[in-house]
Amino acid sequence: MKIGLEQIVDEPFNWQETLKIPASELGQPDLVKLGDVALRGRLQALTPDHLLQAKLSYGQTVRCIRCLEEFEMDMASDIELILEVSPGGSSGQELELSEKDLGVLSLQEPELETRPLVVEQVHLGIPMKPLCKEDCKGICSECGANLNAGACACGPAVDPRWAALGKFSS
Repeated sequence: MKIGLEQIVDEPFNWQETLKIPASELGQPDLVKLGDVALRGRLQALTPDHLLQAKLSYGQTVRCIRCLEEFEMDMASDIELILEVSPGGSSGQELELSEKDLGVLSLQEPELETRPLVVEQVHLGIPMKPLCKEDCKGICSECGANLNAGACACGPAVDPRWAALGKFSS
């Protein structure tokens, strides 16, 4: 959705939208499926900038890095940014950001496109190392069975470097 900032002067602008973002667009191998992303937002004029406050909610299906099983996560996040319009934008140079710049979104035009902002926030919500549960046991290194479902028939693996010590345990 495109929102023209010039029209938001006296009264705040409230909106709701639902976005469909394919999981493949985010390029994360552990992300299997992404549900519809619901966005509720509010834009308010601050002279000369604007304040964006929004809430995202969606469900995502990710793959556990230990057992490789898929599991669902319900996600919700808040966004609060100052929108500043800086015509001409950057000159392609690298800029050093200070701490106060982290809550600022610079726009080249007085228009907010919500999709890139939502995609960025969803991307940030994907866990780096998703775990289905804190004590996930993973998979058997011999047969590949999910150890959360119970022990496999392989038994405990013996490191061949320590195999010679096994004859002393009898």
